[in-house]
Amino acid sequence: MNPYLKTKADDTRARIMQTAEALFRRMGYTKTAVADIAAELRMSPANIYRFFDSKNAIVDAICQRCLLEVEEKVWAVARSKAPAADRLEKLILEVLAYHKENFVADQHVAELVMAAIENSWDAIKAHKGVIHHVVELVLRDGIDAGEFDLVDPRETAELMMRSLITFCHPLLVSERVEEGEDVEAQARASVRFLLRAITPRR
Repeated sequence: MNPYLKTKADDTRARIMQTAEALFRRMGYTKTAVADIAAELRMSPANIYRFFDSKNAIVDAICQRCLLEVEEKVWAVARSKAPAADRLEKLILEVLAYHKENFVADQHVAELVMAAIENSWDAIKAHKGVIHHVVELVLRDGIDAGEFDLVDPRETAELMMRSLITFCHPLLVSERVEEGEDVEAQARASVRFLLRAITPRR
């Protein structure tokens, strides 16, 4: 494919996704039709279908973009030179901050997240695998440096992420924000509590 045409096609896909997400947030996922997205972009619905075969496909693309953004933030923390314990705490806080910024308590946003979970489960499952893998790698760093006991890093990563799900799931984060809870303080306390279980006693 001609590079110029590919760039133009990628730009159009990005515009469709951006417009669709704005409408989903404003009108709700259920009430937004492909025709609404097309009208907002001043193009025909047929043109939308050249890039996405359904409204669900647009949601899937939006979901994958968001997951990639979270993964990039997590990898950046994991690759830093800070002690492993500090990296694990910051990693969870980065995920929390992303969801807090992008999925604050709002019925339309909750509807969009539920649609993403329903339509993009494979992508979400793969994303969870990436996060668990990153946590495992940081735990291995901590074990090698003597920060942590000789625990099974894979099993420990799984247990930690299960315990911290309330700070990593957009709907659960949204509920806590809506109730006015200090989710950052709770996340820090939870991570530190879990880390104490694997930190050698001096």
